[in-house]
Amino acid sequence: MASSLTKGAAKQGNPADGGKTFFGHPRGLATLFMTEMWERFSFYGMRALLVLYLISGGPDSKDGSQGGGLEMTEANAVAIYSVYLAMVYLLAMPGGWFGDRVWGPRKTVAIAAGIIMAGHLLLAVPGQLPFFGGLALVAFGSGLLKANISTMVGHLYDGPEDPRRDGGFTVFYIGINIGGFAAPLVIGTVGQEVNWHLGFAIAALGMALGLIQFLLGTRHLSPLSSQVPTPLATEERKTWLRKGLIWTVIAAAFYTVVTVTGHFTLNWALVPITILGLIIPIAVLVRIKRDKELTDLEQTKVSGYIWFFVAAAVFWMIFDQGGSTLSAFAETKTADSVFGIRFPSSWFQSVNSAWVMALAPVFAWMWLALARRNREPNTTVKFAMALVLTGASFFVFVIPMSMANDGSTVSPGWLLSIYMLQTMGELCLSPVGLSVTTKMAPQKYASQMLGVWFLAVTAGDCTTGLLSIGGVDLSGEGVIALEATLAVLAGFAIWMYRKKVVKMMGDVH
Repeated sequence: MASSLTKGAAKQGNPADGGKTFFGHPRGLATLFMTEMWERFSFYGMRALLVLYLISGGPDSKDGSQGGGLEMTEANAVAIYSVYLAMVYLLAMPGGWFGDRVWGPRKTVAIAAGIIMAGHLLLAVPGQLPFFGGLALVAFGSGLLKANISTMVGHLYDGPEDPRRDGGFTVFYIGINIGGFAAPLVIGTVGQEVNWHLGFAIAALGMALGLIQFLLGTRHLSPLSSQVPTPLATEERKTWLRKGLIWTVIAAAFYTVVTVTGHFTLNWALVPITILGLIIPIAVLVRIKRDKELTDLEQTKVSGYIWFFVAAAVFWMIFDQGGSTLSAFAETKTADSVFGIRFPSSWFQSVNSAWVMALAPVFAWMWLALARRNREPNTTVKFAMALVLTGASFFVFVIPMSMANDGSTVSPGWLLSIYMLQTMGELCLSPVGLSVTTKMAPQKYASQMLGVWFLAVTAGDCTTGLLSIGGVDLSGEGVIALEATLAVLAGFAIWMYRKKVVKMMGDVH
């Protein structure tokens, strides 16, 4: 899963509590650990049900499965899922802006948790209107929370040189994966086997528990988390509010006309969002690249970073289909029992987190062992490895797809293998990508570049969404093989031009 960590997000302070500790770390880490764990519990639980609920009762649903869903085709479900996920990461940038300039990180996280909870409660209400309203609220709340909670983890330590800092983020990352692992097992089972909306309600309960313990534990956080680093001036606030209202009125008027005239379809909402999700990342990178205030070295580094950005977008385009294309395949074409023990297909959404917890220590040990021998791969090689691994996962995917063409179901082992390859790729790219982003960022854009990294996820998911909207069958063997080929070729391109990219990285290693 895409990491929520933002290691260099803000000016750091002293530990908030020098007395009580949490595994040797400031007591406030326990508060943030539990908040993030419950937020990820609600997020990944809902995500595990999303595509299954959308296709339930429709032409692509599994025979004998629970009805009561929105009866959509798999193509529409994949498009909605992709757009939703893209918006979560796109909104991380304005989320960080709210924390920096309006509310401060602590208040922003509390408000975000309330919005997420309200969104899940709306999802628990039957009907399309509450469903899409709830989905929008969860995406907005997740975007607000994502960057700010990571910033508060950094606030607990005495600057970047605090020896406990990296360990604290590691503990925090464990909370992410505990929540991601448990959610499909609990929320997925209840939603898929009992009632979809009860499952969404449990996601709301999870976020409520996270919010309650966050509010009770705020006294353990650093005072910096309550401060607004660069507050908006009164005139700036009025300007932003005026612009926001103008665009809201324009959008409301446009969609009112489209709806009243009877022309509204789902694509009227999905297409503009996916196009924006592709335009905004490009526009942000172009704006940074064309900034005349950057030094020649910073300009060169930005050029080098574009290679990593494009590679990450290709990676997430495939990786994030784990919750859509692979989820639908798990539901309709994968055996739902092992040794006579039956389980719902949503359980497959726990596999990535399980592999992360199993393989992350192995990768950490491997990189350290290679570093001691001066043989650790550099960043470009790790990115190339990530792309080849995720491409290989889709080449493997083609095999069970062809086996299931006659209507039979395939062994769950195929999906376990696919998720393993993708997780190995994630461990090569995700933490390394965050690190290289902070190192290659121009001084002027030090904080904003972390938002740019999340925009790579947005670009990848919007590409998937646009393909689905355009009628491309992402569950077809030919398309899966084409995506796999694209990823592998991109990996080889990064590897072949690694010396050129390394040169553009300047003093970054």
